[in-house]
Amino acid sequence: MGRYLFWGILILTCLLAVIIPANTWNSQKVKNSRIIHNSKLNPVILIPGSSATQNRFDELIDVLNTSTNRAHSLLKITVKKTGELKITGKIAKRDMQPFIVVGFEDNSNGYSSIKKQAKWFNTAFNYLSDKYKFNQFSGIGHSNGGLIYTTFLEKYFDNKAASINTLMTIGSPYNGEETNQSTRTQMLADFVADRKKIPTDLVLYSIAGTENYTNDGIVPYQSVNAGKYIFQNQAKSYTEITVTGNESEHSDLPQNKQIVALIKQYVMDSNDSKKNGPDDKKQ
Repeated sequence: MGRYLFWGILILTCLLAVIIPANTWNSQKVKNSRIIHNSKLNPVILIPGSSATQNRFDELIDVLNTSTNRAHSLLKITVKKTGELKITGKIAKRDMQPFIVVGFEDNSNGYSSIKKQAKWFNTAFNYLSDKYKFNQFSGIGHSNGGLIYTTFLEKYFDNKAASINTLMTIGSPYNGEETNQSTRTQMLADFVADRKKIPTDLVLYSIAGTENYTNDGIVPYQSVNAGKYIFQNQAKSYTEITVTGNESEHSDLPQNKQIVALIKQYVMDSNDSKKNGPDDKKQ
């Protein structure tokens, strides 16, 4: 009898050792899902282009913060080649739309680099999602930053807990340096082949700069325009906007007053802009 009791106690102990952690894990998973579902955090995550660091958008963010009702906090991440994250700044406790800039230690140009950077961005995104548990966000990508975003959406975004509301790409060369859209680079061909993975609820704004009506000094207009083959009739909406005049050169685009106004209008919260601000018409 004592032997049966011993084995009964042992089996019960083993079952409890399995059931209790599993129940704890499930409870924590439900709790995390509830937190994510109820989160009001809606960050704007920015990716700079090649050769640019996590400081690339400092001027843009300063301008946005001086022309909105409240200043937004800034968190910067540099992803090292090892996948380790170097983090500076912080998200203010009551800031529901902070800026987060993700740059890369290896910020070199080229399609192979863009694919590596998209993988590193996924590492940073997973960290941000786990830590801050937001269920929505918007994105801005300048130059190759828009290509990194496109690769991320096609290769890594499935089954993410958060959804992307709006993505604005600025001077992004979807077809590299090609000026003839009938000649597709391998990158554009890959983007088009995987376009069905682009979220169907995505609102996409593609901004092109034209110094001389053909390019922004670096990126051909036709290459930016090739984004239509990726997003049109797949994303919820695809809008291409061309800016000209002052500050339409490639490196100036993030600070271009027209583009700042577009970011305020289409990316930032609708109730966040100051009335009669420097870019607003008086009522």
